[in-house]
Amino acid sequence: MDSINREQPEDNFKDLVGTEALDKIKELAKAAGSCFFCTQIRTSQPFDTRPMAAEKIDDEGNFWFLSADDSHKNSELEADPSTQLLFQGGAHTDFMTLYGKSYISRDKQKIDELWDPMMKTWFTEGKDDPRITVIQFKPEQGYYWDTKHGMAIALLKRTVGAIKGETYDDSIEGNINI
Repeated sequence: MDSINREQPEDNFKDLVGTEALDKIKELAKAAGSCFFCTQIRTSQPFDTRPMAAEKIDDEGNFWFLSADDSHKNSELEADPSTQLLFQGGAHTDFMTLYGKSYISRDKQKIDELWDPMMKTWFTEGKDDPRITVIQFKPEQGYYWDTKHGMAIALLKRTVGAIKGETYDDSIEGNINI
């Protein structure tokens, strides 16, 4: 047991699978609004990262992004599709990391489905811009850190714990298995 949890009287670990995992992915991704999209993941090497917002998260947990074909991200994914997404929804809650593979396509139907007029900032010719590609991120595994009952209850529990000299933090964490 981790040293920080030695005095924790509550169960604060819960691995998620299936529908429960997909619901948590959607919940935490929505709370964050965007993520750090990381490529070139290698042991003992810095990875490349950039902020991105998914245009859609489908019912299988796939994240869908629009990207320019001449971006560093696209060339990095062509060399190695391994990808990690990092999320933080609040200052003290809604944390998640997902690892998986990303696939690039030029699926015009998907571009039409995902298109948002605000994307014209990056694709000046609109949804018919020849540089637009679709990135599908397929998560394989992940980990989350959250509160069980929200920040108000978590703060109350921490306060009571501090007064009593006991550990009550209302945290919950665990593996996300897709």
